[in-house]
Amino acid sequence: MSQPLDIQVDWTAFSDARRELGDGFVRLFGYFREDGAKAVTAIENAVRNGQAAPLVLPAHKLKNEAREFGALSLAALAEHIELSARDCVEWHAGPAELVEHVVSLRPMYEATVQAMNEASNPLRSRRPVFGTARR
Repeated sequence: MSQPLDIQVDWTAFSDARRELGDGFVRLFGYFREDGAKAVTAIENAVRNGQAAPLVLPAHKLKNEAREFGALSLAALAEHIELSARDCVEWHAGPAELVEHVVSLRPMYEATVQAMNEASNPLRSRRPVFGTARR
């Protein structure tokens, strides 16, 4: 049985980004979803291949983009991976110690994006009220 993910989103930061980006929000949030998925795959592949250097840039990018949208737990995990990978590069070590963190990255990324998708869905606020008759 898997443990529940601790997804933390700063909904104020998310709303601020949405307001500030205006019409560009949908496009930029789409880039976050696409780039984030690519970053997660790159990180997984680098760990699978035992290479620390290729972890740094995708983890850095994921961290920054997650912060822009208020995805606190995702940004913190990506930052941990990035900084640990930098240490591995500096010490000429493999990223074996990061396996557990990288394994939890994809589920956290997917759950975070799902929560943000639900929060930004305009139909969410238009649920029909059942039990009321039209006149």
